[in-house]
Amino acid sequence: MKGTYTLLIKVPKNIEVRIGKLGKINFKKGFYAYVGSALNGLEKRIERHLRKEKKLRWHIDYLLENAEIAEVIYAETDARVECKIAGKLNENLEFVKKFGCSDCKCKSHLFYHTNFSELNNMISEAFKKNKLPWKKLQQRV
Repeated sequence: MKGTYTLLIKVPKNIEVRIGKLGKINFKKGFYAYVGSALNGLEKRIERHLRKEKKLRWHIDYLLENAEIAEVIYAETDARVECKIAGKLNENLEFVKKFGCSDCKCKSHLFYHTNFSELNNMISEAFKKNKLPWKKLQQRV
């Protein structure tokens, strides 16, 4: 299964995390949306993100060592829509510059909001705008 996904992440307190080559980044208490894609195995990619024990490979891995995934919104698609979703979220949200987008020209693939429900609605709208029939996988945080 191929597709795109957004991790809704809860950061329970203000933290500073070293993110690979990006260096130290301050993350405010609140909720973050990380937009990703998996064109060679969506299920396995999401499962990897949900695991606590893993080799640190991507920017998001460093953040997830200090945060919890609250929900995953995903859609099966062969289309490369990750950057379109990130672009839509970029219109109205604060973002962490260059996070998760070392292989594209986006400003970021990580977005911040203080309110979980509002962030969740913005993500759902971004999926709808791109005509993606999305599904949710809820976690307990």
